[in-house]
Amino acid sequence: MSTSSFRTIVAYVEDKPGVLNRVASLFRRRGYNIVSLNVGRTHEPGISRMTIVVECDDIVAHLIEANLYKLVNVLAVEEISREPCVVRDLALIKVSVGPERRNEVLQLVEVFRARVVDIGPDSLIAEISGSPDKIEAMLGCLAPFGILEMVQTGQVAMTRGLEGAAARAAHGQNSDSVVTAA
Repeated sequence: MSTSSFRTIVAYVEDKPGVLNRVASLFRRRGYNIVSLNVGRTHEPGISRMTIVVECDDIVAHLIEANLYKLVNVLAVEEISREPCVVRDLALIKVSVGPERRNEVLQLVEVFRARVVDIGPDSLIAEISGSPDKIEAMLGCLAPFGILEMVQTGQVAMTRGLEGAAARAAHGQNSDSVVTAA
């Protein structure tokens, strides 16, 4: 029996109205909780890429992949959890800090290679991108100052090396094809 863990599933879909609703409805009907969902355009016109993170075991991950393939506008699906990947999130964090302690926060932001995008009289907004663990670590360090607001994007993930199998399938390429810059 496999244990439950976070699984990252990439789905290439047609960039058409209603596709996101159909995918979300699939998860709702089956009772799967989406931990993170990010949708964006690809370099190919008319194709979007969904990065879905869900907590489940091997069997459920396989079922999700199979059910996604049944949706009309889904072009390709790949579970990349066990592949070498680059995973990133973006977070904006508003911290309560007056001028007297601002330098401490600025130093913390610099340590995490984040940046300050707005400064007010009694607060500042820091922007950080990186792994979910890096964002959590920065939140932990900023918590004593008082976090007023925080928003975090869904994860984006890409396999290392050459184009992944789902990308090749979605873009109609065989395994020998590589997209290169001109």
